[in-house]
Amino acid sequence: MSRGERFALGSIALGCLVLGLKGAAWWLTGSAALYSDALESTVNVAAGVVALIALRFAAMPADANHPYGHDKAEFFAAVIEGVMIVVAALSIFAHAWDIWRAPHPLAWPIQGLILNAVATLINGGWSLVLGVVGKRIRSPALVADGRHLMADVVTSLGIAAGLAVSILSGVLILDPVIAGLTGLYVLWSGMHMISGSVGGLMDAAPEPAVLARIREIVAEAAAGAIEAHDLRTRSAGRLTFLQFDLVVPGMMTVADSHEICDRIEEKLRAEMQHLVVTIHVEPEEKAHQRGVLVL
Repeated sequence: MSRGERFALGSIALGCLVLGLKGAAWWLTGSAALYSDALESTVNVAAGVVALIALRFAAMPADANHPYGHDKAEFFAAVIEGVMIVVAALSIFAHAWDIWRAPHPLAWPIQGLILNAVATLINGGWSLVLGVVGKRIRSPALVADGRHLMADVVTSLGIAAGLAVSILSGVLILDPVIAGLTGLYVLWSGMHMISGSVGGLMDAAPEPAVLARIREIVAEAAAGAIEAHDLRTRSAGRLTFLQFDLVVPGMMTVADSHEICDRIEEKLRAEMQHLVVTIHVEPEEKAHQRGVLVL
């Protein structure tokens, strides 16, 4: 079992614990706001299962039907998780509307807030762990799970503050209002997660700073060549694919041009892990004079 899979299993286990705490808080109080918080935790558990399945599939080696591997499976997991969040937001809106039409006093409010606070602390700590580990092993599924948990922490803090005001002031209508605002935040979080994952599925390029650094490394390492042009990149899970044309003097031998390519690849991989490089060598008459000049 890979490291990513172990952390996904940890997310499922902690998600069940948090769901139990938040579900108990809602059951004790009957609060629409705490219902919205508990429902998002239900999504966390389901998303953890989806992430685990995606990580196991992404870890499969390349085969005849998938020569570039299965890493993009993690983007599918992030999209599914985003859709789950959107559905949860719609359910929150429906429940908040029901309470808005028939507000009622909260039962056991202090006990409910204490249970919710414990669950929030667990989520906050685990979200930080997932964020660090996900970036280190370049796992979109774990990063998405960590961001979702952090969004859950933010909404839980807002809910706790709003409920405290509602309890102290006796304004019952604040409960469904807080739930509705929570639903809006959850909806935005889900849409943001979907848009980011779709970019990965559509072979979006890395950040501009990453592309600029790639060009710098190529220019530094390609001594003996004339230029590099038509540089293209795409991301697939933890892998980044890079390809470009390298223009060399027409009289240069195949061995010499190959040595330049090896030097470029070595320096790129020394700085960027999980990089797959493809270089096409061309003679000097193919120079565009608008690529990465190396002379």
